[in-house]
Amino acid sequence: MRKRSGNDLRDRFLGWQCRIRQIAMRQDGGRPSPGMRPRLLDVAVREITGALTVLLVPRHPEESTAFFRFQVMKTADPRDLYERGLTYLQADYFQKPETFSDTLAAVLPQDSPVASVLIEGGACVLAFHQFSQSYSLPCAVRILKPGDATREAAIWHNRLFNPALPDTVHVVAFQPDWASAKSVAGPEGPKSVSL
Repeated sequence: MRKRSGNDLRDRFLGWQCRIRQIAMRQDGGRPSPGMRPRLLDVAVREITGALTVLLVPRHPEESTAFFRFQVMKTADPRDLYERGLTYLQADYFQKPETFSDTLAAVLPQDSPVASVLIEGGACVLAFHQFSQSYSLPCAVRILKPGDATREAAIWHNRLFNPALPDTVHVVAFQPDWASAKSVAGPEGPKSVSL
């Protein structure tokens, strides 16, 4: 694993995330790929869960959140909603990595044991791998409160694919510590994650 400066690593990670998300939207019908579903580890590097879908959220999510909300409210047909949302995400949504925040978000059910572990621990490691590229991101964790722009963006984005998503979900924000993050490129993923 090689260390990079925090800003360089952050920019490379966001560029990589945008590329794999473009592929997922354009080639796989929006189905989350492995690089969008990191392993979730506690700070002692013990696995909490093997895969957790995380979202990239724009730095200024108001426009996309308004679009997602409008689409969800506009139709009762889940297939139509899915098609409209996917068309939006396939266009230029992931075209400019610099427009995205480096805070990642995940939506979890209210009674989720994973959410409980994250709330109690306050920190974790997200271990990403896809296309011979891996990232290990130590993160501070917090639960976003109603009205938070990132929380609203995550909920309405997820409702494109699950319109029945309740308001009572937990939206977890992961803020990477870029100074401690690591990346590795190679044909095999990480055998284990170390910090």
